[in-house]
Amino acid sequence: MTTLYSNLAAIGSTVEALVGKSQQRLTWYSFVAQTAKDGSTHADLLVNTVVWMCKDEPMIASEAQTDQRRSSVVFISWNIDSLNAALTGDSPRALLSRAVLQTIKEHDPEAIALQETKLPCDGPTEKHLEVLRDVFPDYEMAWNCSVKPAREGYAGTMYLYKDSLKPSVTCPVIGAPSTMDTEGRIITLEFPDFYLTQVYTPNAGDVLNRLEERQIWDIKYADYLASLDKEKPVIASGDFNVAHREIDLAHPKRNRRSSGFTDEEREGFSNLLARGFTDTFRYLHGDVTGVYSWWPQISRTSKINNSGWRIDYFIVSNRIADRVIRSEMIDSGPRQDHTPVLLEIDL
Repeated sequence: MTTLYSNLAAIGSTVEALVGKSQQRLTWYSFVAQTAKDGSTHADLLVNTVVWMCKDEPMIASEAQTDQRRSSVVFISWNIDSLNAALTGDSPRALLSRAVLQTIKEHDPEAIALQETKLPCDGPTEKHLEVLRDVFPDYEMAWNCSVKPAREGYAGTMYLYKDSLKPSVTCPVIGAPSTMDTEGRIITLEFPDFYLTQVYTPNAGDVLNRLEERQIWDIKYADYLASLDKEKPVIASGDFNVAHREIDLAHPKRNRRSSGFTDEEREGFSNLLARGFTDTFRYLHGDVTGVYSWWPQISRTSKINNSGWRIDYFIVSNRIADRVIRSEMIDSGPRQDHTPVLLEIDL
């Protein structure tokens, strides 16, 4: 193991030469080098980082692409899985999360949707706000947190949007079952010509104990988006907690009754699209396979092996689908769990 650490910088330099000196790759290389210098014992994370740096990632958004076209607008959505951990933690995962936030910043999006923030019921602390303002100094914030009778510090969503924008912000109640309406799962920004909304869809549960409630949620949420669509075009993003088609996950056969790939959940997403909405990734990329937005943390090699699921989406009203320019995943390096998704659209 000592040999591994002593040679990491040399390995990183070699990889850097192979993949080129893009700022994003150098961010991850710097993480490897610094972790090795500090004498970290997180060997698996370091090795995963180096392996990832050698891989080619399809359908990945780059900063150069964003810089080339800014007559359009860019939105980014990410299930961050604990904003507190990402902003104030010192674990290897927290460092990776902060690197992803820096990558998001480099894309200069008009708005950033965050899910599963897990903030206290009264919102971000002063420390959270300080860190966010340091990373995103020209953005306003809006949040929706889980409150009683729901479990506190659970679920939750947040928007960061450029301070030049002046949307009307709402946290709708959609008539969902149980405590779902108080879990901070939806925020909607209303602009003069469109709605921008995000969702953190309830998980059906490891043993599908919440599947029936999830089915009701899917109906209520589809009704809500359809009601917005009657007024003006809709752009909706978030963690929808469903792989819609077999090509949206690496191992469909073994996951037939897994949460996120049951027939019931897939049908719910089909019904949502049938109400007048377009899955922008499939609209642009057709039946491309092997492109995912989530890799389970339970398996340390899930991302290296690309054993993932596509459960994070940007969907838009059918009538503005032809304005979509890009719908892609943002490269999150060796960090497992969710990766951010990006939409570029001409509005």
